[in-house]
Amino acid sequence: MASQGPVNPSHATFDLFVQAQTCKDVKHHFTQLCRQLEIDPEDFGSFYAKLKERLNYWKAKALWTKLDKRASHEDYQQGKVCTKNKCLVLGAGPCGLRVAIELSLLGAQVVLLEKRETFSRNNVLHLWPYTIYDLRELGAKKFYGKFCSGSLDHISIRQLQLILLKVALLLGVEVHTGVEFQGLIEPSGENGWMAKLQPRSHPAAAFQFDVFISAGGGRFVPDGFKHKELRGKLAIGITANFINRHTAAETQVEEISGVARIYNQKFFQELLNETGIDLENIVYYKDDTHYFVMTAKKKSLLKKGVIKQDHNDAEQLLAPANVDYEALCNYACDAADFSTGGRLPDLQFAQNHAGQRDVAMFDFTCMHRAENASLVKERRGKKLLIGLVGDCLVEPFWPLGTGIARGFLAAFDAAWMVRSWGNGVPHLKVLAERESLYQLLSQTTPENTSKKYAAYSIDPRTRYQRVNLSSIQTHQVQHLYDVEKTHPSFKKQKETGGSEELLKWCQKHTAGYKNVNVKDFTRSWRSGLALCALIHHFRPDLIDMSSLDESNCVHNNQLAFSILEKELGIPPVMSPNSLANTDHIDKLTMVLYLTQIQSGFSLSFSRTQSAVFFLSKLKHNSLQRRKVCPLTSPVSSELDPVAEVAPEPDTPALMTNSEECYFCGERVYLLERISAEGKFFHRTCFTCARCNITLRLGGYTFDQDTGDSYVPSDPVEAEKLEFKKMKTLERRARMSELQRFRKAQSIQRRLEEIEVTYKDLEDKGVTLERTLRGELLQQHSFVVEESRC
Repeated sequence: MASQGPVNPSHATFDLFVQAQTCKDVKHHFTQLCRQLEIDPEDFGSFYAKLKERLNYWKAKALWTKLDKRASHEDYQQGKVCTKNKCLVLGAGPCGLRVAIELSLLGAQVVLLEKRETFSRNNVLHLWPYTIYDLRELGAKKFYGKFCSGSLDHISIRQLQLILLKVALLLGVEVHTGVEFQGLIEPSGENGWMAKLQPRSHPAAAFQFDVFISAGGGRFVPDGFKHKELRGKLAIGITANFINRHTAAETQVEEISGVARIYNQKFFQELLNETGIDLENIVYYKDDTHYFVMTAKKKSLLKKGVIKQDHNDAEQLLAPANVDYEALCNYACDAADFSTGGRLPDLQFAQNHAGQRDVAMFDFTCMHRAENASLVKERRGKKLLIGLVGDCLVEPFWPLGTGIARGFLAAFDAAWMVRSWGNGVPHLKVLAERESLYQLLSQTTPENTSKKYAAYSIDPRTRYQRVNLSSIQTHQVQHLYDVEKTHPSFKKQKETGGSEELLKWCQKHTAGYKNVNVKDFTRSWRSGLALCALIHHFRPDLIDMSSLDESNCVHNNQLAFSILEKELGIPPVMSPNSLANTDHIDKLTMVLYLTQIQSGFSLSFSRTQSAVFFLSKLKHNSLQRRKVCPLTSPVSSELDPVAEVAPEPDTPALMTNSEECYFCGERVYLLERISAEGKFFHRTCFTCARCNITLRLGGYTFDQDTGDSYVPSDPVEAEKLEFKKMKTLERRARMSELQRFRKAQSIQRRLEEIEVTYKDLEDKGVTLERTLRGELLQQHSFVVEESRC
C-alpha cells in the first residue's frame, strides 16, 4: 500500500520548509506557511504559540517538543525577561543566528540582517561534543537527517546556517537578507537608536532598538571597538572544496581527521617525492562537498609556481597579484588526489559565492581579536547595549577547530548579558560581567569546559568550570560607557574627576578621625595625622592612632612614610621635616603621592593581587637588600656574584629608604634629587672634588676609579680622566662580549637538547600510531569474524 502524503496544504508546505536546501527556498516556504495558517510573522510575542496551535501536524510535534523543552528553562523566565527589549543582530552566520535564537527565547523582539541573499560557504566546521548536543536539542536531526551520524563530528557552514535559520524563523526572529548595514543612527527627537541600511527604503530601517549584536565577520568592527592583531610564525593554509556526487565509490573513501608530518613522515615524504608538494598537515572531511584543508610550506609553493615572488611581508606574499590561481588549483587538486589514494574520481571544484572555483590560500597565523566584547552608548538619554560575537570578536585558529565552539559560547555569553540588561542590572555591572567572561573565552577547550552538556544554558556557570563574574570591576569598564559630552551624567563625571575626585576619596576615608580635617592638598596634611588616618582606615593593624600626638608632626610623617614605603612600595616624595615645616607645600607633589596611595590600597586589597603591587614590593625589598651588600664594581658583581649580607637585627627597617644620596649617604627625595652616571644625589651634594664648586650636568668629568667628579678646567687632567674612561668602556665591552658568547653557547646547547627530545618524541609518535593502527586492524578483523559467525 502506497504511503499517503499530507492532505493539508500547510502540512505539505511545512515539509517543503523542513527539506529546503537554500536560504531563498527556506524564506519562501516559511512565508507561504504563515499565509496558509494566517499568522503574522512580525507578531513576535505570540507567533510561536499560534504556530504550534494551528500547525497540528505529527511531524511538527516532535520539533515542538524539543523547542518547548529549551524554552521552559528557568533562565528564560517563560520568555518574559526581555519582553521590553528590541534587538538588532547583524550577520546570518552560525553565531549570529545562534544568538538570535537565544534572544528570541528570552522574549525580545529580534530583527536579523544579512548582506548576502544566499548561503554558499562550503567549508566544513569541526564540532565539539557540546555543540553537537546543543544542535540536536534544537532539532538539527529533523532538518538534516545526516547530522553527526555515527562518529561524524563536523558539518558544512551552509548546512549549519540552514538549520539555525529554520529554528530562528519558527521562534519568531525576523530575518532580512540582501540588506547592507552601513552604521548606527543616533537618537533624535522621538526616535531611538536605528540602523542606516542599504536600500534605505527597507522596512527594517524604521526599526528602533536598544540592543545591537554584531556578528558581521572578522573584518567588520563596529565604531567604538578596537582590534589587536595576533601573529605567529608564517603558516600558509589552503582550503579546497570539490563536488560530492554521493556515488558508491565516493562513500568508500575514508575521511582524514588530521594527519601531521610529525606522526606520519613517510606519507608526507612520498607526497613530496611524487608531486613536489610539501605539507605540514592535511584534513579531509566529507559533507555536501569533499572538503580539504592543508598547511603548505612556502618553499614548495614557490617551486610549484603558486606564489610568484618571495616576500618577507605576509600580505605581499599572499596578495592576489602574487598568486597564480591556476597553479593553486592544480596544487590543491594534486594534494587531494594523493591523500585519498586517487579514489575520488574526476575531482571537480565546487563553486563559491562568487561563482568561482572554491579554493583559497591564506595566512592563518594572523588573527584579530577585539580588545573588549561589549560597550554601552548613550545619546539623548537613550542607552544602546552593543556586543560582539563570532569572528568579529575572536578570529578562530582553524587547526584547533575552535571556531564554532567558542563562537557558540560567546553567543550564550552575549545572551546572558542581554538578560541582565533586560532585568535592569546597572549598565556598568552588565559590562563588567561580560568582560569577565570574555577573559575565559580564549582559554576554553573541550577538556576544561563542563562535561554536563544537558545542563548547558546561557548561564555561564553551567558551562565554565571556574568562572568569576566579578573578576573585572565596574570602575575598570568606565571607558566602555560612551556618553555624549553635553549629557548631564558626563558633566557630573567631569566635575568629579581628577583632583576633586581624589580629594573626596581622601575625605571619605579620613572622616571621623580626631584632629583630621582634609580640606585641601597642602595644609591639611602637615601634621601627618591625615596620612596615618588613611593607613589606619585600610590597615588598622599597622598603626595605633591613639598613640599619635598632633604636635609631633615630624614623627607622624616619618611613621606614615615608612609604612607606605614598606607595605605598598611607595617612596616618599619629600622628607618628614619638609612636609611638617615648609610654608608652601607643592600641591601637585601631594596629588601625585596620594594618587599612588589610592591606587596602592585599591589594588592590594582586591580579590586578585595586582601584579603592579607585587612588583613594587619586590623592587622595595630588592633595594633594601642592595643597601646592605658590600660595594663592588659593576664588572666584578656580574662575574662573581657574592652572597647577600643579611641586615643586622637591630637595624630599623622602617627608617631605610629606597634611594640614598651617592655622596652624603642621606635620604634623597624626589623633589630634591638629580641623577648622573647612574647615581642619585642631592643637588647641593653634586660638587667638584677639588674646589667644591657646584657642578652642572654635562659640565663635569667623572673619574670611574675614584668615583669623584671634577670641573674639567685642566686639559691634561681632563685628558687623563678621558683616557681612563675609554679604558673602562673597553673593558666593559670585552666583558659584555664574553657574556654574549657564553649565552650563545648555552642557547646552542639547549637547542641541541630540544632537537634530541623532538626526535625522540617523533619516534615515539610514529611507534604509537603504528600500534594504534595495528589495534584498530585487529578490532576490525574481530568484528568481521564475529559478523560472519
